[in-house]
Amino acid sequence: MKIEPRHEWALTAEAAIPIQQELRQEVITQDQFGVVQFVAGIDVGFESEGTVTRAAVAVLSYPELKLHESAIARRPTTFPYIPGFLSFREVPAVLDALEQLQTTPDLLLCDGQGLAHPRRFGIACHLGVLTNLPAVGVAKSRLVGTYAEVPNQRGEWVPLLHKGDTIGAVLRTRIGTNPLYISSGHRISLETAIAYVMGCTTKYRLPETTRHAHKLASG
Repeated sequence: MKIEPRHEWALTAEAAIPIQQELRQEVITQDQFGVVQFVAGIDVGFESEGTVTRAAVAVLSYPELKLHESAIARRPTTFPYIPGFLSFREVPAVLDALEQLQTTPDLLLCDGQGLAHPRRFGIACHLGVLTNLPAVGVAKSRLVGTYAEVPNQRGEWVPLLHKGDTIGAVLRTRIGTNPLYISSGHRISLETAIAYVMGCTTKYRLPETTRHAHKLASG
């Protein structure tokens, strides 16, 4: 798949904020996609003491969750680790990996936030807008927001709230484990995002998409 560049990546955090605010206007939070046959997990690791970004994409068939295709891309890291700006550090290598794919995924599950972000533009939103693909943020930790206790039953969830808005869901994917933080990235509603995350989750806390991508990203 071919992805057109929209902006520079080697920026300061101050220069990145206006880009987030501008591209945020393009985010769609309603379902705008057809049948999902292939879902891609995306994860990023780092090599050489953080100087090299290693991005992995694992494309799984849906609903069978069988590995169909994968890609790994490396490029020099050009942005420091700053919470709220993860996409500027990780997305360049992710785009390189996505461009290697022969199969265009119908849905992206990203290891990170979507709307559950202080400026409502996490990595899942950024990737969704740049690729024009439906995308979901599946984060292991909270960036912003408050929530009530999640019932200890698989599939239960509570809203993640920030400044009066529902920005995501805190989802229990497995009994007795910490919940995941799910949020819309692009072209998908929160309820549908939750359904697909649960559809990609088997006996583990993390969805199979994330598990496959993490193995590739961490080597």
